[in-house]
Amino acid sequence: MTAARRIVPPASPASPAPRAPANEADALVAAVRAGDVRCCARLITRIERGEAALVEPLQALYRIGGRSRIVGVTGPPGAGKSTLVSQLVAVWRKRGLRVAVLAVDPSSPFSGGAVLGDRLRMMEHGCDSGVFIRSMASRGQLGGLAKAAGDALTVLDAMSWDIILIETVGVGQNETDVMRHASVVVLLQTPMGGDDVQAAKAGITEIGDIFVVNKADHPAADHTVRQLEEMIVMGLCLHPDKTWKPPVVKTRAIEGDGVAELADRIDERFAHLAQLPDAGRSQLRERARHRVAELLHHMVEQRLRPDDGLLSDESIDAVADRLSDPYALAASLLARMD
Repeated sequence: MTAARRIVPPASPASPAPRAPANEADALVAAVRAGDVRCCARLITRIERGEAALVEPLQALYRIGGRSRIVGVTGPPGAGKSTLVSQLVAVWRKRGLRVAVLAVDPSSPFSGGAVLGDRLRMMEHGCDSGVFIRSMASRGQLGGLAKAAGDALTVLDAMSWDIILIETVGVGQNETDVMRHASVVVLLQTPMGGDDVQAAKAGITEIGDIFVVNKADHPAADHTVRQLEEMIVMGLCLHPDKTWKPPVVKTRAIEGDGVAELADRIDERFAHLAQLPDAGRSQLRERARHRVAELLHHMVEQRLRPDDGLLSDESIDAVADRLSDPYALAASLLARMD
C-alpha cells in the first residue's frame, strides 16, 4: 500500500489564476504545478498501476520540470539509509528548503505492495507541509529502484520541491540505477560491511559522488574510512580526467552526527557541477538516454504480452524445437513493430 501524508498550502491569492483545464491531462498538469500533493499521490498510484492514459500528462510534466536537485541515497541493507534520509530532511528543512522523498521499499511477498519500513522511520516529518514522503514497492526490480520510479520523479520534479531524495531498496552490488536518475549519489557503507575486497568492489562504489561511513562510533569506522579513501585515490589515478574527488563523511545517523556536514558536501557537489557546464550537460544527456532506453524497453515488453499476438506459441515452439533460433525471432519481431 502506498499513500502520501503531506498537504501543501494552496497557491497565494495574488498568483494568476490558471486557465481552465480542457481535459483530464490538463487538469492533472495544472494540479501538479499548483503543488496539489493529494493529486500528486493519486497520480503516482496510477503510475504504479501502469495506466497508459497517463502518457500525455507525463509528457507535459517532463517538459516543465528540471528545477529540483535530485539526490540518490544508496547502499547495502542495514546501512542506515532511511535514518540518514530522515536526518537530511531535518537539516534541509532548518535551512528553509522543501524536500520530497521517494523511498523504494522491499515488496510484500503477499500483496506485492511496499513494506513501509522507510515511512515508519520518517514519521517525525508527518505534520510538515514542506515534506512529502512516498514509498514505492520494488516488486523485485534489480538496480534498487521500482519500474515506476522514473515517472514518479517526473511528477515530483514538476512541483516546487527544492530537493528530491531517492532512497533505493538496498540490493547491494546491483544497485546502480540510482545514478541514472540522480544528479548526486550518496553511497553508504558500514564498518561491519566486510573485508578489504568487499569494500573495494567496483560495481557499486564507482557510482558514489559522496561516501558515508555510518555508525561511526564503531571501532572499525576509521579503518573503513581509510579503505574508501585509498579506493578513491586509486580511482582518480585510473581516471585522471575526473575533476571531483569524492569526500568521505562519517555519520551517526541515529544521533544526527555528521549529517549537516554531509548536506554541505552535497551542496558542494551541486556547485561543482554548475561550474562545469560540459560535465553537467554530459550527465543530463546520459540520464536522458537511459530514460528513453528504459521507456523503450517497457514499450517493447508491453507489445510482447501473450494477448498481443506478436510472440505466438508457434514461433516459440520453433525456437524450442531448434527449428529456429532466438536471435532470428527477436530480429523479426523488432522488424514487425511499428
